Amino acid sequence: MTTDLPETGITPGGTTGAFRDVLSKDHARRGKPPVHFVDMTPEERIAKAAELGLPKFRVKQLANHYYGHFDVNAQDFTDFPAARRAEAAEAFFPELIHEVTRQVADEGMTIKTLWRLFDGSHIESVLMRYPTRTTLCISSQVGCGMGCPFCATGQLGLTRNMSTGEILEQVRVAARMMRDGEVAGGPGRLSNIVFMGMGEPMGNYRSVISAVRQISAMPPEGFGISARNITVSTVGVVPGIRKLIDEGIPVRLAVSLHAPSDELRDELVPMNRRFDTTQVLDAAHDYYLASKRRVSIEYALMRGINDQAEHARLLAKRLNHYGDDWVHVNPIPLNPIEGSRWTASDPEDERRFLKILHAAGITATLRDTRGQDIDGACGQLAAKTKESFRSV
Repeated sequence: MTTDLPETGITPGGTTGAFRDVLSKDHARRGKPPVHFVDMTPEERIAKAAELGLPKFRVKQLANHYYGHFDVNAQDFTDFPAARRAEAAEAFFPELIHEVTRQVADEGMTIKTLWRLFDGSHIESVLMRYPTRTTLCISSQVGCGMGCPFCATGQLGLTRNMSTGEILEQVRVAARMMRDGEVAGGPGRLSNIVFMGMGEPMGNYRSVISAVRQISAMPPEGFGISARNITVSTVGVVPGIRKLIDEGIPVRLAVSLHAPSDELRDELVPMNRRFDTTQVLDAAHDYYLASKRRVSIEYALMRGINDQAEHARLLAKRLNHYGDDWVHVNPIPLNPIEGSRWTASDPEDERRFLKILHAAGITATLRDTRGQDIDGACGQLAAKTKESFRSV
């Protein structure tokens, strides 16, 4: 069994070995986010309440407001002593993310939000409403250190890991927006969470797993979104996948493979120089065996790079090596980033790629490119702060 990931969240190989995290110029910002209610253990919450002279049962009331009602506005805590509301909110619910701009696409069904964090950093989340579900794509790091050349987020470098509170606040706000009818289609419920926003979730393992547990626990311990409706993605940080197996939480694992061979993947996904395709697929298959949940294979199709028939045939061969029906492949039409030489595949090549996978008995679905016109699609999140952003 692999050893624990380091406290910093920097992936193995970040300081030694064939791969090193790509750090932004703002890496090693000083200070940590304020400690939030969700960052505390139950015992720490009770101790904090005692410091304020509040009895133990007040902690459960605060939990009900946060997880059950998505509320941090102390003035709405009618079951709380009026004289203590502001003090309790300041101690337990410091503002961790502040909305800067909100962009809307797909006739109001897709909303991308730019958030400012306590240290001036920026992240993004994307809320997408479909006929049968509503999915929130959340960020887990400021920037990303994986350095994939075709991904806008990867070009930012890694600034820092996000706290559990910063991650969960994205979920709370989106759940409230759905409840209050702020998304086209009227009031509804946030049903799915994907850790596919900015950052490599396995590089911030501790905060991500804490967030997963609180997203999936029932109120007043969490938001009550089924773990089966949570997807955790990775570019192939094998120790993180191995740790996730041991957690026993039935989340879906998504592996951003993007290439069927080591030679090509070394170019597209630098982490492959640390954990190659065989190690990654071995770990992913072990996750399937342990969880009995099919693994998602994410595959960004790039014109003339990885989208030809030989690539599809090799991918099918590599996946079928482990047996039948253990993966679902999501070929993703590449969302080009400004100034990049990486471009989207021809529709004909996309169709041929899918046809080859299907003929090999592999379930595959071309990924929807929601939010592309607002740079909210896969690989486009870059937390730009442009005057042209339209607030709503």
